[in-house]
Amino acid sequence: MPMVPTAQAQAGDRLAADVLTSFGSVLLQEGRTLTHRDLEILQAFLIPQVDIRRDGLPETPADEEEKGEGRPEAAVLPLHQRFLRVAKLLSRAFANVGPGQKLPILEIRNELRELLDLIDEYNVLTFVPSGEEGQPTERWIRQSVLVALTSYQLARWCQFPEKDWIAVALAGLLHDIGNSRVDPAIFRKPTRLTEEELQEMRQHTVYGFRLLEGVPSLNRGISLTALQHHERIDGSGYPMKVHGEKIHPYARIVAIADMYHAMTSDRHHRKAESPYLVLEELQSEAFGKLDPVYVQTFVERATQFHNGMLVQLNDNRVGEIVFTDRHHPTRPMVNVGGTILNLSKQRDLYICAIYST
Repeated sequence: MPMVPTAQAQAGDRLAADVLTSFGSVLLQEGRTLTHRDLEILQAFLIPQVDIRRDGLPETPADEEEKGEGRPEAAVLPLHQRFLRVAKLLSRAFANVGPGQKLPILEIRNELRELLDLIDEYNVLTFVPSGEEGQPTERWIRQSVLVALTSYQLARWCQFPEKDWIAVALAGLLHDIGNSRVDPAIFRKPTRLTEEELQEMRQHTVYGFRLLEGVPSLNRGISLTALQHHERIDGSGYPMKVHGEKIHPYARIVAIADMYHAMTSDRHHRKAESPYLVLEELQSEAFGKLDPVYVQTFVERATQFHNGMLVQLNDNRVGEIVFTDRHHPTRPMVNVGGTILNLSKQRDLYICAIYST
């Protein structure tokens, strides 16, 4: 595994070992294929040399040994593998559900349990599933799996009874099942929807409830979540404009996870937003629309373990989070080239991208 000067590294090279900052945290992970932006980051952090694999460069005996043992060229982490399995199962199940066709609930629940066994590997702010490109219909399926993971995590953080954790995750997984009954052309439309199309899209909540309400093995909170995940505490949501405690707790959890993942994902008419900016927007939404206790718990816990994370600021500087104040969890202190910036005081600056943990 040849060590090369950082100045000689090229986009497309694959890291053969983790690259560490001077603080000892991981800057870029082993196995990562370098991009032009990664090369800029290596230069910004004054990394003198990197351990890479590149076609045409000599390999050490250790490399040959790894090849002989059949090590895969680019290992896929177990969480990503399980994530994709659940997404494929969900896509197949949703495509077939209808009159005379039942959801394979037992199979879905078992696959979901296997995924949730890996929850300790899941980081709400930084996890990006493999193969995120694809058709809009595929993207909403993957978002449903993300919502399931985040809903499960949030239910635990909010100290729901343990018996509810899997049910909340299943509610998140199935919350958008009604989309399978919406005209696919609406999902593929590259421009904003007309009022008529928007009303049809909003019917997915009713379609979903009807698909799930008669399934005897499902907790009623799961079908109510399909119906209520766009309802808001102040009664401004849809489809029934219910408010407050009339919204099932599962639906209040899933609403937060759904909004977070919708805003941090690319859509036809807008680009994905920074996770930290989205958390700030969720906090503002909490006043009257989302459950404020659940939102505050989500923001505090999602940002709790991120000291050492590499981030980019809106002025394009790259730095490392060194301290997160529980009173300002979305505006931590960031070390940029030895200068500590307190984002809670420097309000013109904010985190616009996250690179690594």
